[in-house]
Amino acid sequence: MSFLTKPFFRRHTALFSLGLATTLLLNGFVPAKAQKPISSSSSSTPDTPAPDNPVKPAPRVAQPEAGGSAITLETSEPLFYIAVALNTCGYDADLAASAPVRRKIREEINSEMAGSAAARTSRDALCTYIRDHTLADSGLNLAQYISLALYLSPPPELTPVADETELPPDSTQVVNILPLLRTFADDVHLNALWAEHRPEYEDLRDRVHGPLTKMILDTNIYLRLPVSSYDGRRFLVLLEPMLAPSATNARIYSSDYIVVASPAGEPLGAVHFDDIRHIYLHYEIEPLVYARAQAMERLAPLLRTVQDAPLEYTYKTEIVPLITECLIKSIEIHTMDVGLAKPEKPGPTVKARADLERYDADMSAYEHQAETVRRKAIDLAMRQGWVLTDYFYGEIGSMERSGVSLRENMGQMVYGMDVDHERHKAEQIAFLPQGSRDVLRRPSTQLTGLQLAEVKMLKGDLTGASEIANKVLADPNGDHPGAHYVLARVNLMQRQPGAAVNDFQEVLDTSKDPRTLAWSHIYLGRLYDIMPPPDRQKAIAEYQAALTVRDAQPDTKAAAEAGLKTPFIAPRADNQPPDDDNAPFDPSGKAEKDAYRPPPPH
Repeated sequence: MSFLTKPFFRRHTALFSLGLATTLLLNGFVPAKAQKPISSSSSSTPDTPAPDNPVKPAPRVAQPEAGGSAITLETSEPLFYIAVALNTCGYDADLAASAPVRRKIREEINSEMAGSAAARTSRDALCTYIRDHTLADSGLNLAQYISLALYLSPPPELTPVADETELPPDSTQVVNILPLLRTFADDVHLNALWAEHRPEYEDLRDRVHGPLTKMILDTNIYLRLPVSSYDGRRFLVLLEPMLAPSATNARIYSSDYIVVASPAGEPLGAVHFDDIRHIYLHYEIEPLVYARAQAMERLAPLLRTVQDAPLEYTYKTEIVPLITECLIKSIEIHTMDVGLAKPEKPGPTVKARADLERYDADMSAYEHQAETVRRKAIDLAMRQGWVLTDYFYGEIGSMERSGVSLRENMGQMVYGMDVDHERHKAEQIAFLPQGSRDVLRRPSTQLTGLQLAEVKMLKGDLTGASEIANKVLADPNGDHPGAHYVLARVNLMQRQPGAAVNDFQEVLDTSKDPRTLAWSHIYLGRLYDIMPPPDRQKAIAEYQAALTVRDAQPDTKAAAEAGLKTPFIAPRADNQPPDDDNAPFDPSGKAEKDAYRPPPPH
């Protein structure tokens, strides 16, 4: 169902100021194999050389465009098939709280199997597969099947709409269930069950449609943003009552923002709108944030303050995702239900001064109590690692009072931030041992190997990063392309461009990871742009090569297109001394590195 028919970047980089090479080439500190890409659109100028080969678009979730609407509320037959299979094989989560249609379908499946030996045989094979691929984390176990369902063609084919190498990584763990699922579906006549219960699905969809539309309109009114028409990005809410209503499953694939929710039985059709709104805020805010991703690199010193926070790896190593989440947290706190009854405004017939003064006093008391509740929420978010929540809370409050839109205010929030002040404030926070629940479920990661090397680079431990990378290279079964990618950037930081070129070339010769390949081309392009003398033709060739690699993440496209448009120029740090061509060259680079270090906290 299309609604509001009238109406990604993500994953940018962290600047790590450790000298000229770092500033010039690690202007985008890009960890290898970063996940969850978000795409965006941008146009090239007439002066921009066109890539030799067209860039292959990222695969899209297999859902209809719904007449071109950017925001849709849908049901999905492939997701229904997957959910029925899980229910048949012991998935009973939240059954008592589910909509009645879930029990009806389970009972009809059991009746089909009772009368068919073939159905029981196919069920046993299906359930054996599901049992053998069960993950310890129940949320992640369900997520892998939902990821697969989103990329399937409609029955009876039920085949992936993208190459296996382009499917979500977790879905590839269970992709071989499909032949078993097709056999089971035929044996129990799932297509007939889908048709029989389609009216109940549509009734649930209709129940969700009104409140969801109101949530979207209210959010856009608060942010003073227009409800977007279709621009290549989509916000999809998929309803599947065969899943547990207590859990909302959300993910962002390329330019598709997807929420999978299960309506409850009491009240019938209830879903977790807070979780849906969180993803919708990502959908609305991320283009505004990533449009200023380059400017946000000046905020990268804040990453050092969250290394001990209970955050995921992404938020500790990449500044733009951290900023985005902090901004969303601040908006959610501003608009949260504070659990207090708001005084009713006197009607137009009430003119007594005493009544109006009493209302003003009651409102003042309400606002004071509400602000106390919000301040507690801010403190909790800060202690969970969202260190810019307080800053953005103040900025959003100013936006409310001034009547400007978030789009208009975004520049002021980014460019007006006193980074040293916020860094010093973040350094005083005593982080909690556990963080907040994230509706975007991802596997928890114990940093080891090359991920740990990435963090060591961020902290300035180049020796430690090199040691880890060299150990990986010494292992015949190690990730050699990833190790060369680490060593190439370490060499840049240590002012060894020749060695860096060799390592980047090793990456290009051996890696199959699109992100690592694309950024190796970008780094090489930047090297050619700044080498004495610059080799602009080679630089352009590298930027074009980066665009032909199938990395859908927006920082890749933005960096490559920027390189095609103009030669890369090193940004000057605020405390960098003026150039002095007559100064003696320091081969160690110590003086230059010291010049780029941020001032001590005050």
